Amino acid sequence: MQTRLKLDSLDRRILTLLIKNARMPFLEIARNCGVSGAAVHQRVQKMTEDGVITGSQFNLDPSKLGFDTCAFVGIQVNLTSNTTHDEVFKKIKQLPEIIECHHITGKYSLLAKIFAKSNEHLKQILVEKIQSIPEITSTETFISLEVGFIRQLPIEDE
Repeated sequence: MQTRLKLDSLDRRILTLLIKNARMPFLEIARNCGVSGAAVHQRVQKMTEDGVITGSQFNLDPSKLGFDTCAFVGIQVNLTSNTTHDEVFKKIKQLPEIIECHHITGKYSLLAKIFAKSNEHLKQILVEKIQSIPEITSTETFISLEVGFIRQLPIEDE
């Protein structure tokens, strides 16, 4: 288990502002927090080094790019004596339509989040790509009808 880092009130305030708008300039954050831009830069750098902040990215709207079907797929894996779970996972990771994959407990070994252009495209991904991997014995697909919400973890006061 990883060690939980202690964040002070300034760190939490900086993170709260960045979660709302990751493109907010450090000087504007500094003005909101009553500190210098250098202080904000140093805090963000430290939280990045400590792994509190991981990466930076633009969020794309899949439907604007022609991916209208979102599905979650439970994947059962049955290993042979010649394969490992990691080898199967690497095959799954090569499929670009799978944007997220979790190792899980329960009936399935993996839970994948897939974006497809249509239900027909999803069927093609399932049959021709996922189910064609010999170690995958079955899948169960859940099509998302609508995103209810997506959010970051809250930054709580301690």
